[in-house]
Amino acid sequence: MSPPPPPPLPKPYKISVPDSALAKLHRKLADADFPDELDADEQWPYGAPLADVKRLANYWRDGFDWRRAEARLNELPQFEGKVQVDGFGDVGVHFVHKRCEGEGEGEGAVPVLFVHGWPGSFIEVTKLLPLLTTSSSNPSFHVVAPSLPNFGFSQRITKPGFALAQYAELCHKLMLSLGYTNYVTQGGDWGFYITRAIGLLYPESCKASHINMVRANPPNWSDHPLLALQHAVTPYSESEKKGLARSQWFQTEGHGYRILQATKPQTLAFAFADSPVALLAWIYEKLHDWTDAYPWTDDEILTWISIYWFSTAGPNAHVRIYYEATHNSTEPGRERLCQWIRGVKLGLGHFPKELSVVPAVWGRTMGPVVHESSNEKGGHFAAWERPDAIASDLKKMFGKGGPCYGVVEGSDGY
Repeated sequence: MSPPPPPPLPKPYKISVPDSALAKLHRKLADADFPDELDADEQWPYGAPLADVKRLANYWRDGFDWRRAEARLNELPQFEGKVQVDGFGDVGVHFVHKRCEGEGEGEGAVPVLFVHGWPGSFIEVTKLLPLLTTSSSNPSFHVVAPSLPNFGFSQRITKPGFALAQYAELCHKLMLSLGYTNYVTQGGDWGFYITRAIGLLYPESCKASHINMVRANPPNWSDHPLLALQHAVTPYSESEKKGLARSQWFQTEGHGYRILQATKPQTLAFAFADSPVALLAWIYEKLHDWTDAYPWTDDEILTWISIYWFSTAGPNAHVRIYYEATHNSTEPGRERLCQWIRGVKLGLGHFPKELSVVPAVWGRTMGPVVHESSNEKGGHFAAWERPDAIASDLKKMFGKGGPCYGVVEGSDGY
């Protein structure tokens, strides 16, 4: 029996939200009811403040120009294609693919897979593209940034069991379909877990990874005796103590959303499917709490949230990744991805307002760390808040004289 034909090559993609969907959004916003709130001097400890959400909802209805935001997003080189995932058939995937341009047309450029998390999307890569994909960049990169299934403009997954291994398989096969047989990765949040899974499952192709959310455990004597000794005799620095305090804040005050999304995502789905204000408040709280005093504009916030509202998968499918990653019994699980992965060189970007801010020695238990940066400012959405820092790390890792120089060969793509 002859093998099945390969899937068709990706096609150019343009975002085009129907006028009827915009009109429906505006009707729902006009009919929205808002809750009361306590008479308190500081509202943020309770969640997204009423005044902020009202202002944003009113602007979303009467002032925000989605068509302008859509046109700006459509300046990105976007594509759509099919990737076959075992047990799930052909999965439709939307992605940005920006090849290095200029003198030499990217000869020797490094293919990098950028994987977003929640509540982010492919939009997070946009500030990195001009820093990485010009011939003046040393080194230069070819950048691929998919919308994960259930996010953005990729397909909704309707069958249970699409967990971390499946996300990793899809991203890996996407890179292969583009001609990148060897590549490197960058990610935070779910992008951390997915790119770590890629390194574990496909080390023959994934040659190095850079992560900006460092989820690691203290070194133990049986697995990492030298690191454990260093940990035992070296006191934490002031920045590391502040980092542990930030991590503790998240565990006690900031992770209720994760418990809900990992246990009863369908109940939350009713709110997100019906109410744009519910979706707005849920995500806006994270954009505020998870960044390092980043000066969000209302247009930025509403562009991020509109991508969720107008998602091909619908405005509620995005939370399912939490349940599937938590309850799916197939490996790798989340805890395994916080442990040592051999063979894939690792770069770590530490940011003070990340959700998990661990001492440097903890991060070195995750694999062969070849580059680290400790940044004085930045939070969870590092590629958006500090694209300069992410780009600098990548250039130092993969540039001439860097620890990963020449790690990718013969993968020019097409």
